[in-house]
Amino acid sequence: MPANVRRVQYFYATVRGEPDEAYGLLTHLAEQGVNLLALHTVPMGPESTQLTFFPDDPMRLQNAAREAGLVLEGPHTAILVQKEDAIGAVASLHTRLQKASVHVYASTAIVDGKGFFGYVLYVREGDADRAMAALRD
Repeated sequence: MPANVRRVQYFYATVRGEPDEAYGLLTHLAEQGVNLLALHTVPMGPESTQLTFFPDDPMRLQNAAREAGLVLEGPHTAILVQKEDAIGAVASLHTRLQKASVHVYASTAIVDGKGFFGYVLYVREGDADRAMAALRD
């Protein structure tokens, strides 16, 4: 099965308050019909959480964030790869990227337990087209 490779936009925001307050924002986004392809959260101290959103529809996220008074940073560029899992799958992707001179400055991968994985690669805007070409089967 060929990989599903696509360019996605991501945005991040730092939310202050108790950690549960940051996650209350997710309820607001869901109520506004925001579909997230991925989400990454990192504590930024005892009273702050940084959330990185990878929306299916960036405008819908931006509108919902504005309604909630949330300041977003972005959009920034990432590549989302979804593919059948195999031993060495991520290493193989990085070999292709290295040959294409694409620098990945951060990434996150996860398997679904049913034989597939998702992989988000943070790349510079200028590397995105080369990354897309290198990662397509």
